[in-house]
Amino acid sequence: MNIYEQQAANRRMTAVIMGVFVAFFLVLGLGFDFFYLNFNPGGKAAVKWNSDGGYYEAQGASRASNIPFGTIIALLVGGGMALNSMLNGTSMVLRSTMARRASGAFEKEKQYLNVVEEMATAAGLPVPTAYIVPDPDLNAFATGMDPSKSVIAVTEGLLSSLNRAELQAVVAHEMSHIRNYDIRLMTVMAALIGAISLLSDFTGRTMRHGRGLSGGSSSSGGSGRKGGAAVLIFFVIWAVLMILAPLLSRLLAMAISRQREYLADASGAELTRNPLALISALEKIRQAVMPTMAINNGVAHMCITDPRGSLIEEKMGLTADLLATHPPMEKRILALKVMAYQTANPQA
Repeated sequence: MNIYEQQAANRRMTAVIMGVFVAFFLVLGLGFDFFYLNFNPGGKAAVKWNSDGGYYEAQGASRASNIPFGTIIALLVGGGMALNSMLNGTSMVLRSTMARRASGAFEKEKQYLNVVEEMATAAGLPVPTAYIVPDPDLNAFATGMDPSKSVIAVTEGLLSSLNRAELQAVVAHEMSHIRNYDIRLMTVMAALIGAISLLSDFTGRTMRHGRGLSGGSSSSGGSGRKGGAAVLIFFVIWAVLMILAPLLSRLLAMAISRQREYLADASGAELTRNPLALISALEKIRQAVMPTMAINNGVAHMCITDPRGSLIEEKMGLTADLLATHPPMEKRILALKVMAYQTANPQA
């Protein structure tokens, strides 16, 4: 695939994964309402547990049972978490990494400022504020919920190790994250993960304390027994999903993060028209195996490489793919070589 085909494919994949993420959250939330808050929009009688552990049938549904309060509250909590990240996320990230503003008084930093301005012009965006992270490892990240208030930060190690073309390629990669609103996407996902974790934890506590289980409509006789069996099966499936919800949601978030890295690589190559420069930069980053100590794991999804060290990204296989925030560096370099119409041979 060329650059534009790669971008289109990655956008489609991200949309599919995000749709699955949201659907998963809604199913869990509605299940909580259905079983624990007597969500019954049909207004029919519902089956509940009584205090002795047996069933009784509630005759009629209250007005409150027509509203999915649990899902609404979880969404509001998630939205509040997202709003806090939008308002304070940039300053929190910069403080956590001890980043400082780049200064034009030093030759390398002046070059860095010029490159950021060039790539902003190429992307048609306002010029982001340039920061430097005091760390000898090679890494970079972008943050900011809006292109007009965005930030690009690189480590001292990256600034001193890359030539101008390679630095331009890395800045273009981060500029693509800003242009594609990746940071906003990851913030929304973080909010959904927080809401899912909150709902899962609350439900787990409710189950352990044996609180009320409400189900769908029930009737007498055989149809009631069949309905009760169906409700029980659905409850077991939902309970298992609820227990696994935090893990599954994080796996989905990591999958989206990996796709955004592929997209940023492709978009960055589009901005510079020089995929080979990004290949060269990633090769240097790949050779720096030490972790980026100034960047914590909470910012890992924003970085051009995993801050735990490049050896993390060398792992291959299904397990490594599922648990990684970044694709294997080898696959990213190969995709860029294909964009540059080079052979897939690593020695080429």
